[in-house]
Amino acid sequence: MTFEKSYKVPHRRRLWIITGVAAAIVVLALALGLGLGLGLKHHHHHGGSETSPSSSSLPPLTAQPGSNFAVGSIIGQSPQDRKYNFTVALANGAPDGVNKTMLVVNGIFPGPTIEANQGDRLIVTVQNNLPNATSIHWHGLFQNGTNWYDGTSGITECGIPPGQSLTYNFTFGEFSGTTWWHALSTQYTDGITGALIVHPTAKNPPTLPAYDGEIMVQMADLYHDPSQVLLVDYLSPFGIQGTQGNEPVSDGGTINGLGQYSAAGSGGSYFDYTVERGKTYRLRLVNSGSFASIRFSVDNHPLTLIEADGTLLEPTQVAGVTIAVAQRYSVLLHANQTSNLNGTFWMRATVQSDMFTYDQPGQNNDIRGVIRYSDGAKNGLPGDPASADPGPGVAGLNDVDGTTALAPLEPSPAPNATRSVPVSFSFQNTDDGRFLAFMNGTSWEPLAGSTLLAVRNAPTTYVPEGAALGAGDQLLVTEDSVRVLDVRVDNLDDGDHPFHLHGHRPWIMGSGAGRYIGQALNATAPLRRDTILIPAYSWTVLRFVTDNPGVWAFHCHIAWHMAAGLLMQFNTQPSVLAKLDVPQDIVNQCAGR
Repeated sequence: MTFEKSYKVPHRRRLWIITGVAAAIVVLALALGLGLGLGLKHHHHHGGSETSPSSSSLPPLTAQPGSNFAVGSIIGQSPQDRKYNFTVALANGAPDGVNKTMLVVNGIFPGPTIEANQGDRLIVTVQNNLPNATSIHWHGLFQNGTNWYDGTSGITECGIPPGQSLTYNFTFGEFSGTTWWHALSTQYTDGITGALIVHPTAKNPPTLPAYDGEIMVQMADLYHDPSQVLLVDYLSPFGIQGTQGNEPVSDGGTINGLGQYSAAGSGGSYFDYTVERGKTYRLRLVNSGSFASIRFSVDNHPLTLIEADGTLLEPTQVAGVTIAVAQRYSVLLHANQTSNLNGTFWMRATVQSDMFTYDQPGQNNDIRGVIRYSDGAKNGLPGDPASADPGPGVAGLNDVDGTTALAPLEPSPAPNATRSVPVSFSFQNTDDGRFLAFMNGTSWEPLAGSTLLAVRNAPTTYVPEGAALGAGDQLLVTEDSVRVLDVRVDNLDDGDHPFHLHGHRPWIMGSGAGRYIGQALNATAPLRRDTILIPAYSWTVLRFVTDNPGVWAFHCHIAWHMAAGLLMQFNTQPSVLAKLDVPQDIVNQCAGR
């Protein structure tokens, strides 16, 4: 753990001279293949990006099955075990037409879509054929009673060693909605991601508009360079292009694993999906990228927003939706337009450039897919791949983004808070010349073992209740009884940050510019979601109940920021956790660490 200096430097703007010594460090790191996916500053190999053979010697990506996108056929089936086998391995892929080495599951990108009903049990056996350890995080799931299957290397497990496997086995409890799974490091930047849909046991409320089908739409920014190379540059003393804090800027993006590079339409390929005229489709949207927000829209089609991170919303017609990293939305698309005579329409995923601090040559942020009506043209594109967005075809519609106030369809009033904890974060220059992220003065790096096992073995003595430092000077907030906790977050940085809380779906009690100094909160009908965008120089108050025993990460989901240490942990009910039986496979992972 590294502590910040007492002064702050401007984020992303401090210039450094590239010295011969610093350059030699980077060359040495690349030569040794320091693919430490959680950051070059870390001392332990917790699931890094891989040093690999040339991409031409690797097996190529295989075509994705239709089941990755057309979902919903299992709704209403009786509760059952849903079993999947994942093999994580290197592959040669060209998602946007440019060959690159990728880390993928079962030879496809994105990986297999997991679809289940709320009463099912999910059993996923993950075989690790990478040269480094890996783990899979099931984003947004509560894992109540199964904290060890949360998939957070260095926190709830030690990672699946190369050549070995681990079976994740859990139920969904109260969770339903749209989510995704991914490696919890920049391994997911290189391709280890996939969708996860949990259909609710209860029927949709009558006030939710009906729909005829469901389509999974995963969007991501895309990098042509391996994440290990980008991390070395990002975390080096002189930064990218001589500026510390310059996050790596993507080359392009993808819709369901397909994108176009160089100029729109001149390389790569398009995700192409056929719908029936007159029917309504639920599009389940996920931003599974590493840095940039992405705006989604469909030409000449208004969209009806109905879900955010598993919470159903008051139906609202919108022109487009801007999705921060790790967030999810559902929108309804009505296939009833006649504006394009050939029955084809552009689906747009526009990579947002507001966080980019330098120009990336050849970059394409205008990523396209095709929505095709079944009674229209059977092939061909909707028109010029460089065409401007014509809008939704309905005047006066607004966009939705991470700062838009959203109303839950079925409000869940928040209980009164019984405890509160202040959390502030920023990026700081350290004594040894690095530029790292800090939460309450601490910068996270993973343990050689796992926080979960350390807490379980000493539930009352590992750390005291409240905010305290554990082994490795990691910041933990401990509550050993059921309380209602307000987390008062101040963003002291000049960038926006999508924060994710594991194991919970907190209420967003309020937010605003500046610091939190007791402003009024909304306890009547606050939105609940697990990934919350906290804008630059602003405050947000999150509320959750500490009724889920375990050690839960709270972190920025921008992959580069987590690698720089922007993470802390909530240690809830350690005395209860100590009584639970941790699977022997999880214990064996950590043997000797």
